Amino acid sequence: MLRPIRILLQTTIPTTEDDWSIARFSMLQNYLASLRDESGNALFEVFGRDRVTDIEGNDPILSSLDQSDFDELWLFALDVGEGLTEKDIAGINAFRQRGGGILTTRDHQDMGCSMCGLIDIGDTHYFHTKNPDPDTARLTRDDPYTTYINFPNYHSGANGDYQKITVLEPHELFKNPNSPSGTIEYFPAHPHEGGIGAPANNKYARVIAKSKSIITGRDFNLVVAIDHHQDAQGNNLGRAVTNSSFHHIVDYNWDIEKGCPSFVDEPPGNGMKTEPRALDDIHTYVKNVALWLAN
Repeated sequence: MLRPIRILLQTTIPTTEDDWSIARFSMLQNYLASLRDESGNALFEVFGRDRVTDIEGNDPILSSLDQSDFDELWLFALDVGEGLTEKDIAGINAFRQRGGGILTTRDHQDMGCSMCGLIDIGDTHYFHTKNPDPDTARLTRDDPYTTYINFPNYHSGANGDYQKITVLEPHELFKNPNSPSGTIEYFPAHPHEGGIGAPANNKYARVIAKSKSIITGRDFNLVVAIDHHQDAQGNNLGRAVTNSSFHHIVDYNWDIEKGCPSFVDEPPGNGMKTEPRALDDIHTYVKNVALWLAN
């Protein structure tokens, strides 16, 4: 029997009850852990943890991730610059260089900007003060309501609602045999998603899904996929997926009754409850990602 694919779900913040700590990703963790192959064997072995630091300030797992037996890292970058040290970045890069698959996600403005040093993944994330979107027309607020949050902050809908997405090309990540179209059509919505894109100098990275702001009507990139390729040192890099917001996969955006930190003040919607295909679509997406990153 093949062993399950080992996935590390990791935040870049310490455990804090009133924040988006790893406990708020329990539905994702439990769903992936529940999946079985045709013989009834577990497809995935899933571990979740928040950031922990040693005496030097490094995370002991991330800084030596290449020496672990994990196959995938799902990194939820919830910091605003201090979430990863240089040694953490080096450990994650070495993990990718040995073929490890990585999903990264963040949110508005500068949330997650500690990821900028990740090999070619960092280039897919656009922030307010670091690695800004090369399209200068996008360096402006999209969500006008949450005034303390600056760009990038694309408004795809209320937390608890869904957004209709556009898949740009057929891709394994967006296949759903349960959907009438055979393709994933819905993602959880969020009032201020981050900015992402495919760098012009990386032919292995491409935008594979977009969404549209319900405020400005402007489209924005939702998912970037980076396929296997060889770096200048001859390492075969693992696959990578970039998502514009961690709210696509956090408990609150799958089920608002799971609750949220006290600082979230936008009124929620209930579209994820009224449209059953929406939850099925995001379930299918995370399963597709977990399988694709392992290949």
